[in-house]
Amino acid sequence: MPPHILILGGTTEARELAAELALRRPEVRVTTSLAGRVSRPGALAGDVRIGGFGGAEGLAEWLREHHVDAVVDATHPFAESITANAARAAATTGLPAVVLRRPGWRPGPGDDWRPVASLSEAADALPGLGHRILLTTGRLGLAAFAHLDRLHFVVRSVEPPEPPMPPDAELLLARGPFTLTDETALLREHRIDVIVTKDSGGAATAAKLTAARETGIPVVVVRRPPLPDGVSAVPDVAGVLERLGLSPGR
Repeated sequence: MPPHILILGGTTEARELAAELALRRPEVRVTTSLAGRVSRPGALAGDVRIGGFGGAEGLAEWLREHHVDAVVDATHPFAESITANAARAAATTGLPAVVLRRPGWRPGPGDDWRPVASLSEAADALPGLGHRILLTTGRLGLAAFAHLDRLHFVVRSVEPPEPPMPPDAELLLARGPFTLTDETALLREHRIDVIVTKDSGGAATAAKLTAARETGIPVVVVRRPPLPDGVSAVPDVAGVLERLGLSPGR
């Protein structure tokens, strides 16, 4: 049977990895698993499955049943429970596993970043910091801000967020990449005082950080959760191929 690689996807990097394997290593069978939280995930090279596995035990059983030879966790940097389950399932089955994570953002000269460890800490930091908040933390977890009834939120999300939401909020449905011109215009149009974001990394949504620096707006940045013990990450597709011994020419 051809080698079978399971990619836990949902990110640009997961899509790039599937496409690279299809192009460079067509003998490898690739299955990308998506959680199903995005209604239009777009085309993917190889096989696609939608939905969860039922925790680490369910994932381990799926790996055995489908004769998977390696697991690549290319989920969002904040998909903490999925990453933990993937690490446990790989350890249980004895399969090689790689975590693919784009590098996080780093502040530069002129940036006014306020690092916090969680969405709850981000909410605690807002009173007194500003009144009009651009919230770009995704559609999940807005309950952390629901009690802040004296602040105005502009909530930007790819898909409609799950309630509860802050009582004084307007919703912007938009998908990156965003340009610096777009982000600067948004900050001015909505008279934004503070941006709240997760350290997702990547270029698609980084322009808001430059716009904040150039307009003197503080950014509350939620740090990434740590990887499970004994798990390390590679920053790009080439690193995954190297780790799995699938680099071109091998």
